[in-house]
Amino acid sequence: MQALACALPRNGAYRVTVAQIGPERRVLRQFVSTGGIATAGFSGPGPGPVSCYRLGAILSGDDNKVTTTDNNTTKLIDRFGRHVTYARLSVTDRCDFRCVYCMSEDMTFLPRAQVLTLEEIATIARAFTELGVNKLRLTGGEPLVRRNILWLMREIGKLPGLTELVLTTNGSQLDRLAGPLSDAGVKRINVSLDSLDDARFRSITRTGDLSKVLRGIEAARAAGFQRLKLNTVILKHRNEDEILDLVSFVVARGMDISFIEEMPLGLIDDHDRALAYYSSDQVRRDIETRYRLLPTTESTGGPARYYRVADTDSRVGFISPHSHNFCESCNRVRVTVQGRLLLCLGQEHSVDLRHVLRAHPGDDGRLRQAIVDSMAIKPKGHDFDLGRQVVIMRHMSVTGG
Repeated sequence: MQALACALPRNGAYRVTVAQIGPERRVLRQFVSTGGIATAGFSGPGPGPVSCYRLGAILSGDDNKVTTTDNNTTKLIDRFGRHVTYARLSVTDRCDFRCVYCMSEDMTFLPRAQVLTLEEIATIARAFTELGVNKLRLTGGEPLVRRNILWLMREIGKLPGLTELVLTTNGSQLDRLAGPLSDAGVKRINVSLDSLDDARFRSITRTGDLSKVLRGIEAARAAGFQRLKLNTVILKHRNEDEILDLVSFVVARGMDISFIEEMPLGLIDDHDRALAYYSSDQVRRDIETRYRLLPTTESTGGPARYYRVADTDSRVGFISPHSHNFCESCNRVRVTVQGRLLLCLGQEHSVDLRHVLRAHPGDDGRLRQAIVDSMAIKPKGHDFDLGRQVVIMRHMSVTGG
């Protein structure tokens, strides 16, 4: 007996005898709906999990009756009852920086044939919104180095059902693109920034120009985005002494900041991750030597736990994959630039959406079905352990930061 979760129009108990699914038949024993979400037990011949979309039906109030419904009623709910409403789409593995925690200094990037086209990314974005995802984040690599990226932003920004199109960037291109991004429908921007010191910034990014990033942040402030936030990875003996300066930077500008514990993805040659680890709890203690942090239930739909900086308009968030596991509330999936739908950042469970797109061009239903079926393999959580050898070999630049 397996479990299936579906959205139903109202509460009640329902029973259905047989549902036809392509060439196979599966017997549904019972649906019981509580709070608009139904769980079902089922049995029958044929491989693979049954999903709401494969049934192509919701249950009406009449016994033994199945009624077809529009695809938009299907929700992405995994076997642990978590509702996926947020997808992160990587548009490139290329970047004009070489940050020490993200990639090796001498990177080999993917050949063009292995990378999703902008049209394929737009198709995947549409499929997600048709399945109830209301927040999409474009990432990389550095997404703004992808040619014609504004076309993609405009296409995604006008999708029905999308409430937020957001972007993560290193800020290097914002001085020229902030205005057009706002016009394209981007609501919020996260800028990755780990140091306010020129020499240290150059050391961490290997190639970056801090002054250009700071100009980009000011351009973004002028462009009128709903919110701007810094994302900062703190490494012991590298930049932990700048925590207060970074908080002061955002407070002075009415921005937010999230401090992120380094994630062990891909082999790097710059430092030992275990030795460089600086916990979110320690960051918080450092901040509280100058600022008063007030717990808040505010959320941006991601994994960060937020605190208000007292008497300011700024929030401080903590993303803590090691010290405060956030998997039980995970509402996210990621699509790599190669089209792999990753069900967990720290696991390799995935579905090859690029194959679905290229083997069945124009078949949006098959693409949606692949996404729905992937919920059956979304794991309970990641398994990060800084004391072990890296087991996730893909770099963050490929995964989508």
